[in-house]
Amino acid sequence: MSLRQWASNGWLRPHETSPKEIQDLLAIVKRDLADATGDISADWQFGIAYNAALKLCTVLMHASGYRPEKTLQHYRTLQALPLILGAERKADADYLDACRIKRNTVEYDYAGAATRKDAKELIEFTLELREAVIAWLEREHIELTLPEDKQL
Repeated sequence: MSLRQWASNGWLRPHETSPKEIQDLLAIVKRDLADATGDISADWQFGIAYNAALKLCTVLMHASGYRPEKTLQHYRTLQALPLILGAERKADADYLDACRIKRNTVEYDYAGAATRKDAKELIEFTLELREAVIAWLEREHIELTLPEDKQL
C-alpha cells in the first residue's frame, strides 16, 4: 500500500506543512531525548523516548503531505515509516508498534512494565532514526529544512 491508498481509505487526510512546523517537531524530539536520559523512572524514560520516535514519524508523514485521522492515529503514524523511508524499515515500524503497546501499558495500566534496558534501547533507536529522518528531509524535502545555522 501507499500513503495515497491510505488516504483513499480515509485513514489519512492532506496536510500542508512548513519549515517552522518541521523544526518545531524536531525541537520536541531534541527536548524529549534529553529528558528521557534524566533521573526519572524507566517507565517515564521509555514513554518520553517513545514520544520522540512518534514525533519523528510525524515529521515524515507531514513532510509527505499527510496527517492521520484520529482513529488509530499513533499506529498509522508508526506504520507509515516503511512506506516513506523504504520497506527495509518494516522491522523498525514493528518495533515502534511494540513500544506503543508497552507505552500504553505504563501510561494507563501499571507501573514497572518498562526496564532501564528497554528505555536505553528505545533512546538509542530514536537517535538513529533522527539521523535518518534528517537525512531524508535534506534529500527529499530540502524546502522544509532551515539553513544549517538555524537547524537543531
